Amino acid sequence: MDLLELIARGESEELEFKQKTTHPHRISRTLVSLANTRGGHVLVGVDDAGHVVGVRDAEEELFVLRDAAQHYIEPPLTTLHYRELEEDGRTVLVVTVPESPHKPHRAQVAPGDWRGYVRVRDASVQTSGLTEKLLARQHPEEPRFKQIPLNKQELAVLDHLKSHPRITLAQFMKLVNFGKRRAYQTLIKLVLHGYIRHHDKEKEPYYTV
Repeated sequence: MDLLELIARGESEELEFKQKTTHPHRISRTLVSLANTRGGHVLVGVDDAGHVVGVRDAEEELFVLRDAAQHYIEPPLTTLHYRELEEDGRTVLVVTVPESPHKPHRAQVAPGDWRGYVRVRDASVQTSGLTEKLLARQHPEEPRFKQIPLNKQELAVLDHLKSHPRITLAQFMKLVNFGKRRAYQTLIKLVLHGYIRHHDKEKEPYYTV
C-alpha cells in the first residue's frame, strides 16, 4: 500500500484522515460508519488537508483504537487490521476496516447512548431505525441499497430538485411540514438509496440529485 497514493485520493466514502485519535467515543463513530457501509481505511497521523503530520506515540493510538473497537462498538469490531507506515520520518497508522457481515453496528457516543452511523460521501452520518433494519438484512456481497417506491414527501424532494440546484434540511422541513428529526431521516434514506447526494463541505449541509 502506497501511503502518498492513498492520501492523494482524498477523503471519501472509504477513506478518512485523522490527525490523532482523541477519544474512543469519537473514533468509534468513524469505525462504525465504515463497517456499516463498504469498509475502508482510516489514516491516523494525516490532517484534513492531507498533510502527513505523524503520530506522537503509535502504541497509544493503537490502544485507543482497540479500546474503541472492543468496548465502544456494539457488536464489537474484531476484524480491524493495523499497519504502521513511515513517511519522511513520521509514522502514520493505517486502520483497515472491512465491510461487516454483522450489521448494524452502533457506537457509544456517551454513557448509555449507542447510535448507528453510515458513511455518506466523506462523512459519518447517523442512521434511522429504518436504515438499521435495511443494514441488518444486507450482506457485503449484495448490492448496497435498492431503489424503492417513494412516498409523497420523498417525491417532493425530487420535484424540488428539478427546478432548484439544491435543498437544505430547513428547506425540506418547510416544504413538507416535518420536524427536524423526521426530515433528516427522510433525506438520509434518499441518499442511501441513491436518489440524492449529501454535501457537507459548506457551513450548512445540502442535498442535490
